[in-house]
Amino acid sequence: MTGVNRGLDGVAVAETRLSTMDGEAGELIIGGFPVEELAANATFEETLYLLFHDRLPDAQELSEFRADLAARREIDEGVLGVLQRAADQEKPAMDALRMGAAAANLGADGGGPESDALRVIATFPTIVAAYWRYREGNEPIAPDPELRHAANYLYMLTGERPEERAVRGLETYLNAVVDHGLNASTFTARVVVSTESDVVSAATAAVGTLKGPLHGGAPGPVLDMLKAVHASDDPEAYVRETLEADERLMGFGHRVYRVRDPRAAVLESAAEQFYDDDDDFFETIREFEDVAVELLAEHKPDRDLETNVEFYTAALLYGVGVPQELFPATFGISRVGGWMAHSLEQLESNRLIRPESQYDGERDRQWTPVDER
Repeated sequence: MTGVNRGLDGVAVAETRLSTMDGEAGELIIGGFPVEELAANATFEETLYLLFHDRLPDAQELSEFRADLAARREIDEGVLGVLQRAADQEKPAMDALRMGAAAANLGADGGGPESDALRVIATFPTIVAAYWRYREGNEPIAPDPELRHAANYLYMLTGERPEERAVRGLETYLNAVVDHGLNASTFTARVVVSTESDVVSAATAAVGTLKGPLHGGAPGPVLDMLKAVHASDDPEAYVRETLEADERLMGFGHRVYRVRDPRAAVLESAAEQFYDDDDDFFETIREFEDVAVELLAEHKPDRDLETNVEFYTAALLYGVGVPQELFPATFGISRVGGWMAHSLEQLESNRLIRPESQYDGERDRQWTPVDER
C-alpha cells in the first residue's frame, strides 16, 4: 500500500440507495427525492418508511407503520433511573442519549435487526425528553401513541399538545437531516454492524460520534452567535472581528458542499414562519448570512465557505421551541433513522469493513532488559 488518504476523502466503501449529494451543484437526494420536496411534504414516519422500504407507504401502510413505531416508545424503569442520575449530575444531553441508547432494548422482546432498529428510533425522543424533564425538576411524561413521532417528542418535553405549525416545522427539520451519505456517524454505524454486532450497539456508537463538535454539536453555538449579533445590531462588525481574530465563523463551510448547503434553504423557509414582522431577529439572521458569505469570500478566497445546515437549524429549532441544549440530541432523533436504515442495508450484503493504515514507526529495534535501560 502506498499513500494515505486522511479522512477517507473521495473513498467509496459502500453502495447505498438511501441518499447522495452533489457538493458542486448543492444537491441532496434522499430515497430518490430532492431534499426540498421530501422535507417540506413528508411526515417523519413517511420518510422512515421510505428509507426502510425504498418507497412511500400507502394510507394503510402508513397507519400500520405509525402504530408499530408508537407502540415501541416506552422505555424501561431502569433506563429512566439512569437518565435521572445523568440529569441530577448535569451530564450533557448527548451523554444521556448515549446511555439511553445503549439500553434501548431493555424490556423489549428481541425480534431481529429490523425490529430492534424500529425500537431504537422510537425510543430516542422518549430518552431525550425524559432526561430534559428530570433536568427541569419534573417527572417524565409518558408517550402519547395518538401523536405523530415529531408531535409526541414536543409533547413529552412540555406536557402540552403542540401546535401543528411547530410539528410541521420540526418534521421538516427531521426529514432534512435524516440521512446524508456516509457521514462520520453513519460510517460508524455501518462499521459496527459489519462485524455482525447488533443495531443497538451501532446506534450507541453513532451517538458517540455525533457528539463531537465537528459533526453534530454546532447549532447551539450558532444560536449563541446569532443572539450576540442581534444584540450588537452590527452584523458586519461581528463578522470582521471574528475573521480578524482568525476564529471560526459558525454555520459556514462544509466538508462536501462547495456552494450553499441545500438543507439551509429548506430550513430557512421552514423557520421564517416562526418570526413575525414585529420580530427583527430573523431579519438580522438573513442580513448576517449575506454579510458573512461576502466577507468570507473576501478574507478566504481560496476556500468555498457557504452557509451550511447548522445556520438555519439554529433558527428553526429555536422557533419551534426546542431547548438549545437539546439541539444535538434532536439531530440524533432524526439521524438515527438514517443510521438504522444504513445498518440494515449493510447487513443485506455484509462484508467486514477493514481499512488499512500506513506504518510510519521505527523498525529493527533491539530488546533491552529492564535493568539495562
